Amino acid sequence: MKVAVVGATGLVGTRMLEVLAERNFPVTELIPVASAKSVGRSIVFNGVEYPVVGYEQALERRPQIALFSAGGDASRELAPKFAAIGCRVIDNSSCWRMDPSVPLVIPEINPDAVGADDMIIANPNCSTIQMLMVVAPLHRRYGVKRIVVSTYQSVTGTGYKALAQMEAERGGGVWGEYQAAYPYPIDENILPHIDSFLENGYTKEEMKMVNETHKILSDSTIRVSPTTVRVPVKGGHSESVNLEFEREFDLDEVRKILEAMPGVVVQDDPSTNTYPMPLYAWGKDEVFVGRIRRDPSVANGLNLWCVADNLRKGAATNAVQIAEILVRNFPN
Repeated sequence: MKVAVVGATGLVGTRMLEVLAERNFPVTELIPVASAKSVGRSIVFNGVEYPVVGYEQALERRPQIALFSAGGDASRELAPKFAAIGCRVIDNSSCWRMDPSVPLVIPEINPDAVGADDMIIANPNCSTIQMLMVVAPLHRRYGVKRIVVSTYQSVTGTGYKALAQMEAERGGGVWGEYQAAYPYPIDENILPHIDSFLENGYTKEEMKMVNETHKILSDSTIRVSPTTVRVPVKGGHSESVNLEFEREFDLDEVRKILEAMPGVVVQDDPSTNTYPMPLYAWGKDEVFVGRIRRDPSVANGLNLWCVADNLRKGAATNAVQIAEILVRNFPN
């Protein structure tokens, strides 16, 4: 099993390598791939040192699976080239997510979306993944009519440059005197702005949550109202989620449904100050949910709070789980 990791030196790429090793994915030969400036570097995987190669060299080595996290432009250009040589591509960018011919997959929710002929599979947006991990099982039971979600997204969602900006500011650096990832300081600040603004006043990040929810749940009638926000946290995204259901619900049953959902951990005991926090979700694969309570302002309304490591389940782990589906269902 030759496995290429495209974007292997980036934040998500390095997590992909970690997750592949941790989950004992059957890699017989690793092909770490990156842009020209990183070619020649070495990466250690399972105790073996592998040189970073360029895109053309990776294609020549004909991997069977390629995990992509190199940005939308690279995915748009290269994913079809890898697919053309018989390599299945799992892409972490937004490039292919809304292509009707490309499945958009969260393995705990819609694993059957991956078919034998699918050569490109899209990894959803990190915020969509963690939200739907708690929404999907409740939707199956009660029918979700409307979702109002506000996100609190860490700087690692932007990448190394954003992390460097926050660290520079915390070290006393003055914004504008170093290369910044954001249009304003992020330390001791909150930016209600993730990705670029669209004509409707929403950002691309917000519309991703709308459109991807409809595609993954196969239900375009669900109304989704998102606000995505960048916060000065190193890692781990948090979300305040308000749900309006078609049917009445029981809070104890809601907790049991969430406890039974693979990949979800309920942390919900106000008497002991038990609730999810990004500090404790960092480095873990689960989505943590708490602050589960009725919304008294609307019939069949529920509020909850969910937290996940955006680089793990929000990106790398979900991608590796999709690769596991491919190995399990289509071994040849």
